[in-house]
Amino acid sequence: MSIQEKLSKIQMILSDVDGVLTDGSLIFDAAGSEIKSFSARDGLGTRIWLDKGYLFGFVTRRETEVVRRRAAELKIHACYQGAGKKVEHLEPICAQFHLEPSQIAYLGDDLVDWEFMRRVGIAAAPADAVQEIKEIAHIVTQVPGGKGVAREVIEMILKAKGEWNDFGF
Repeated sequence: MSIQEKLSKIQMILSDVDGVLTDGSLIFDAAGSEIKSFSARDGLGTRIWLDKGYLFGFVTRRETEVVRRRAAELKIHACYQGAGKKVEHLEPICAQFHLEPSQIAYLGDDLVDWEFMRRVGIAAAPADAVQEIKEIAHIVTQVPGGKGVAREVIEMILKAKGEWNDFGF
């Protein structure tokens, strides 16, 4: 199956957070609260994706209030934090949303994402992902983590579906 055919079958995007939706930096303020920088382009891309009726979720090992807030702000469908072995969430996600793994794209950047990426329809990695992840990715984005990775992948998928030109704004 061609990459275009695989892209056209995607119904849900799942993404790691640190290193994909952020640059991977862990920043804490004086009170110990974590601060993250998210790309506005990823936010708009996610909104376009969701407005077209598709599903989006986070699967991350860390557990932070800022990620919960970002998930709520974007109104995404799933937010799995504290996910020790991320791939263990794949089967329950497929069952909950009535999907096959081939209908899921996963965005990951490091070794903890490897097994998940091996089992889904599309595996995508930011330009600055570790080499082992780039080697198994169907897509390696032009941009590094935190600079529009999700947006780039969303554009690719929607173009493959013939849906990129209708934004609904």
